[in-house]
Amino acid sequence: MPQYKNETTGKWYCSFYYSDWQGKRKKKKKEGFNTKREAKDWENEFIHKTSADCSMTFRSLVELYKEDIAPRIKPTTKASKEFMIDTKLLPFFGDMAINSITATTVRKWQTELISSPENYSQTYLKTINNQLSAIFNFAVKYYSLKSNPARDCGSMGKKKADSMQFWTQAEFNSFISVVDDITDLTIFMLLYYSGMRSGELFALTLSDFDFSLKTVSINKNYARQNGEDLILTPKTEKSKRIVSLPDFMIAAIKEYANKLYDLSLTQRLFPSNKYTLNKHMVKYCKKANVKKIRIHDLRHSHASLLIELGFSPLLISERLGHENIETTLQTYSHLYPNKQSEVASKLEELHNNF
Repeated sequence: MPQYKNETTGKWYCSFYYSDWQGKRKKKKKEGFNTKREAKDWENEFIHKTSADCSMTFRSLVELYKEDIAPRIKPTTKASKEFMIDTKLLPFFGDMAINSITATTVRKWQTELISSPENYSQTYLKTINNQLSAIFNFAVKYYSLKSNPARDCGSMGKKKADSMQFWTQAEFNSFISVVDDITDLTIFMLLYYSGMRSGELFALTLSDFDFSLKTVSINKNYARQNGEDLILTPKTEKSKRIVSLPDFMIAAIKEYANKLYDLSLTQRLFPSNKYTLNKHMVKYCKKANVKKIRIHDLRHSHASLLIELGFSPLLISERLGHENIETTLQTYSHLYPNKQSEVASKLEELHNNF
């Protein structure tokens, strides 16, 4: 179809009729192109996309995919997916027609990521590959793509990390001894001794604490998106929980709260964010000369501490807010001591006493 030039602005535009994927005839106009070629390319791509044509670009497919999943996922999930797509998928596949992307193309992309100087973790590589596969599955189901090239190629990375980072009690003591800011001190202590997620901590208000029962109610989650603070529902229903705290932790919370000016019961108790806290954590790790771990690894450290103290997987699962005990066992089973020899000794003792 022809493209037109606006003699007043000097810009090109396209105006055309098209049939959408349901066969309905519609009119479309798009202005502001610098050249006739740009206007024509945009028109062609639009028609490919709206008619479920597999010659649409991967970038156009991603736009359709984002529109489809947006109402179905949390804002935090949406933000993390978009970041991954925009930084790991679009730079490589963006301008390719989806029906031209083969298993060989995907394999080349995988090789680039695996050999990247960024040295991505195996679990992150697996997550990125799964995201690519999800987009192609969307195209197969709704836009008549014959097959999923990511599935044909095979996966990369691993579902589980090879090792888990956490601190021993001695390492945490060394770390916390150099923390000289009361806000940081209270936050790091609460993360380590409660096992809560950082998003759960940043959503806490004073009303979530019951000082007489020595508990904290975890019932919401904090996230920051596009410069805006968001308070969201928990990750899962099991994430809603009551966690008991030791006396010294209750005392630390009271001391911290008393130093805050005119704090209401519904204000965020810790008006910080993960990015800021991570910078502080790196600084204190260097100062204390302890190995650097992530903020989330304080949660693993708490679980490790409870296992060392002899608590059951069921109790740990409830305290951490896991969806089920299987999640706890899959994540931390390697930390439990092997007591097979102890079982044999007890059976021998029972038999001899018969």
